[in-house]
Amino acid sequence: MNNAKLPPFLIQKLEKQYGKEVTSNIIQGYQAKRKTTFRVNNLKAKTSEVLEILEKNNISYKTITWSKEAFIIENVTEKEIRNLSIYQEGKIYLQSLSSMLPPLVLEPKEGNDILDMAAAPGGKTTQIAAITNNKANITACEMNKIRAERLKYNLEKQGAKVYVMLQDARNIDDFFSFDQILLDAPCSGSGTILLAKNEEKELERNFTNERIQKIAKTQKTLLKKAIRLLKPGKEMIYSTCSILASENEEVIQEIQKEENIEIVPINLKGIEEIPLLPTKIPEVLCVAPTQLYEGFFIAKIRKNAHSGTGTK
Repeated sequence: MNNAKLPPFLIQKLEKQYGKEVTSNIIQGYQAKRKTTFRVNNLKAKTSEVLEILEKNNISYKTITWSKEAFIIENVTEKEIRNLSIYQEGKIYLQSLSSMLPPLVLEPKEGNDILDMAAAPGGKTTQIAAITNNKANITACEMNKIRAERLKYNLEKQGAKVYVMLQDARNIDDFFSFDQILLDAPCSGSGTILLAKNEEKELERNFTNERIQKIAKTQKTLLKKAIRLLKPGKEMIYSTCSILASENEEVIQEIQKEENIEIVPINLKGIEEIPLLPTKIPEVLCVAPTQLYEGFFIAKIRKNAHSGTGTK
């Protein structure tokens, strides 16, 4: 088995947070070969049309209770899915199940001004466009030019109507204000490790005390900016593909001391099907890495109407 070893720093951090038994389960999740999953793009196709193509090609699939658009592929590889016309025509989007959760928890509404603060490559942005039937005013922010081009390509392929802003979200003018915000913040990626694919040296570089502290600092700056841009009384999502409290609950708890916000309990139909890790804040979700799911953190935050920041 060509599995990379986890850095001792990460193992210690996980054991301190979760204990040895839960950490052992997390490591099993890192060792699992993750299944290919996709979402039907209802801007371009009906689910029945997509499933007909799968059946014609003898591709078996499973459904998910929390989304009518999400499917798990049982018997073929991602490469084989990419060869299908439904993929090439943007009728489906290859996306991890965990990554589909933040837009669903956001519950984006038609007619709303919505900001996706760190949008590339566009999985969640195109999902928001699909949920709102292209009838929301979506702004997608991306600071890296190459990643922004990839974002634009995916938006076009999926038929998503979105305004792309090539800018560091930390520098968005406070003149702007939004009804809903998705901040899928940059993180260490501690939820997405695949020991069969990740390299040991890469893992050692990614998981150091200095790097985690630097990432958390960026996350706090982005979250504070998001709260400033969010209209009072409105809601946003803070999510990461990390399972470390120092990038998740602790970031929120620190910002909560400075901002007039509250954590909103997540109400998602079929949530009992999702493997969850224990959290310091009861209202949030931390998805455990398994064969089906990447490790992921999701918090729903409401800016109180009497908040002193942002546009009134």
